[in-house]
Amino acid sequence: MKRHQSILENRPLGHLLAFLFFVALGYSMYLAGSSINYIWKWNTIPKYFAYEHTVALESTLEGRVKILSPKEVEVVGEEGSEKFLVAGYELAYEEGEIIYPGEALAKKEEYKAGPLLLGLWMTIKISLISGVIAFFIGAILALMKISKAQVFRDIATVYIEVIRGTPLLVQIFIFYFIIATIFEIDSFYAGAISLAIFYGAYIAEVLRGAIQSIDKGQQEAALSLGMNYFQTMTLIIIPQALKRSLPSLTGEMIALIKDSSLVSVISVTDLTKVGREMVANTFSPFETWIVVAIMYFAITSSLSLLAHRLEDNMKKRGGMS
Repeated sequence: MKRHQSILENRPLGHLLAFLFFVALGYSMYLAGSSINYIWKWNTIPKYFAYEHTVALESTLEGRVKILSPKEVEVVGEEGSEKFLVAGYELAYEEGEIIYPGEALAKKEEYKAGPLLLGLWMTIKISLISGVIAFFIGAILALMKISKAQVFRDIATVYIEVIRGTPLLVQIFIFYFIIATIFEIDSFYAGAISLAIFYGAYIAEVLRGAIQSIDKGQQEAALSLGMNYFQTMTLIIIPQALKRSLPSLTGEMIALIKDSSLVSVISVTDLTKVGREMVANTFSPFETWIVVAIMYFAITSSLSLLAHRLEDNMKKRGGMS
């Protein structure tokens, strides 16, 4: 007997209701901004993505301009001559005119990446570096945690509990002002290592749980076939554990990307620091932080989509277990 479908289970209707909900939420935020007489200034944002920059070819000597071809110009003076490639440039002088040192012979306008794009790249770079380091720290700690050697288990346990039991911001300050100062580490790598140390503890627990979830019979079977412990872990146990832990690892990486905003407190010019500077320059907090939030969401949603694709591929090749 076919079960009657509830109205709430209707997918097209559900999508429509969800869309209307978010439209209403956005409109209510707009009304809230209007109620405090906020003046929206979206026109101040685009130049922080990219802006026009004037590139000038300056003469280093005094002389007369000689046009050799549409692509090449020469300045001939008493002290010698200097040639310039001017393809794509607009000449500021004509044939025979005198130019003096420091003056622009030709100019062109080109677009340069603005602070928002540079901050986005800095956020991606520091997240990528710290994510890779965090994974290796987590993998080592996970193996130490399940080791038969008590000393390794104790070291891993203390590390994980201490790191997870203290705020990330405090750890960044401690690392930057103490360890980074002693070893002369710049703020970028100090922030990346701080993030890696923090998230390495969480990844360790994710991997430990995934490894221990694999049936012990598989390890026993591998050992009975003549494999040693290293071969068993690398060829049998860890590949399955990585498949099972992929959703949790993705969640940790997404959290790492968002928490990378904290490195702005040690003068790393990431998206968050750029946002604060934009607010100070434009007095447009609503527009600035909405754009910054959208850019963070673009990074995290792209990572989430990639992880879903990997999960689907793994399922097609034999499942996630």
